[in-house]
Amino acid sequence: MNDDTPDLHTTLYEETVPGGGQLSFVLKRGQVLRLTDLEGGANVSMMLLNAQQPSERLNLPDTLKGQHTFRLTAGHCLYSDMGRVLAAIVSDSCGWHDSVGGVLNAEEVQARYGSGRYQELRNGFFRNGCDNLLVELGKWNLDLPDLLMVVNLFSKVTVDADGAFHFVPGHSKAGDHVALYAPMDTLVVLTALQHPMDPEPQYRPRPVKLAWTASHSDGISTACRQSRPENARAFHNTERFHL
Repeated sequence: MNDDTPDLHTTLYEETVPGGGQLSFVLKRGQVLRLTDLEGGANVSMMLLNAQQPSERLNLPDTLKGQHTFRLTAGHCLYSDMGRVLAAIVSDSCGWHDSVGGVLNAEEVQARYGSGRYQELRNGFFRNGCDNLLVELGKWNLDLPDLLMVVNLFSKVTVDADGAFHFVPGHSKAGDHVALYAPMDTLVVLTALQHPMDPEPQYRPRPVKLAWTASHSDGISTACRQSRPENARAFHNTERFHL
């Protein structure tokens, strides 16, 4: 799917998350979030939760199993643990987003990149994914038990015949994008940090641009609904939630 999807959109807001930064917000029902890799080589680790009842959250095993896939791209849905759609991927220029890599913690960042302390680097200090996500979760009265699985946008991890994971460097290029449609009010918690399997030896997280639009028609999700019978059922469960 590409940007020729025949739906009208109204741009609501734009913001850039700097490399190493984090953000959280409610993507409201009917809105589309477009993320753009500004420099190439970006990675966005993202959590999704039901904004109305945050005990419901992204379930990646169900997402992959229900759609018979290991990679995520346009036409796929991101399922909750209640069998509903937290977001649908309606546009994607990368063709592959990682669902298994997780995020770096503080010990891993120090072991890989060095100390990178605030005392020497000030706002350029080395951040880690776990702490960044916890900072944002705390703003919604959520804590460590709520720090669960993430999808890594713009990153590609493959599996060989022996079951070993392999990170693909240079997968995302400058200008690549992915767009998510929200069929429910979805709490988005994200951080723009390097993927845990990225072999880059330097701490160099890349910035990502976010753009919010309002879709004037639910037709934007048609391809996602029709790509799998499981997706149609998940959308049905989501719509029933709003009755």
